[in-house]
Amino acid sequence: PPSRAWAALTAWLMYRAARMIHAGVPNRFVGAIESLVDFVHEQARSIVKGDISYIAPLALTSFVWIVFMNAMDLLPVDLLPRIGELFGIHYMRVVPSADLNATMAMSIVVLFASIYYGIKIKHPGGFVHELFSAPFGSGIILAPFNFALQLIEYAAKTVSLGMRLFGNMFAGELVFMLIALLGATATWWGFGLHFLTGLGWAIFHILIVVLQAFIFMMLTLVYIGQAHDAH
Repeated sequence: PPSRAWAALTAWLMYRAARMIHAGVPNRFVGAIESLVDFVHEQARSIVKGDISYIAPLALTSFVWIVFMNAMDLLPVDLLPRIGELFGIHYMRVVPSADLNATMAMSIVVLFASIYYGIKIKHPGGFVHELFSAPFGSGIILAPFNFALQLIEYAAKTVSLGMRLFGNMFAGELVFMLIALLGATATWWGFGLHFLTGLGWAIFHILIVVLQAFIFMMLTLVYIGQAHDAH
């Protein structure tokens, strides 16, 4: 699947950059990766109040991976499906982040990470106590309401995180498909509008590709950072 291919490419690029680091002046590729790593590290340090040795790499991986997955939307909409048909693949979703399975899987990873750090930082007893005592306070009567609201909060974070990325990328993919239909009119104005609107939307979509990856990364840091804070 495309998502696995981009995951492998992401890992290879990070590995390649790490192997090329030396004491001298870095080249442009290494410099760009170092700038990105420093940027994500600073964001993680400003949001998460604790050890970020594993959190910052998680945020960096999600950002780079999502950028690569989103960037597949800039390819011609029928290029990869046509190539897939040559190998017997008749149904192919080109943009992994336009598939709800991919985005929800990533958001569930963030959910488990936030729960893990909540237990690690507050210890099991403190984590369970917070589930039944926040946000309304301690008490037998309030405990069921606190627990229900905590479950709703975790579910809302997970669903909104995955749905936000999916919705934006799915809508962008649909716009590219509609623009591609203009070229199917076999008329001069259809081809002209297809080129102009496709070019304009592709240029604008570059911002969406990076912005959605940035939002996902920042929300990942925010949710994990909240796991470090006590109510």
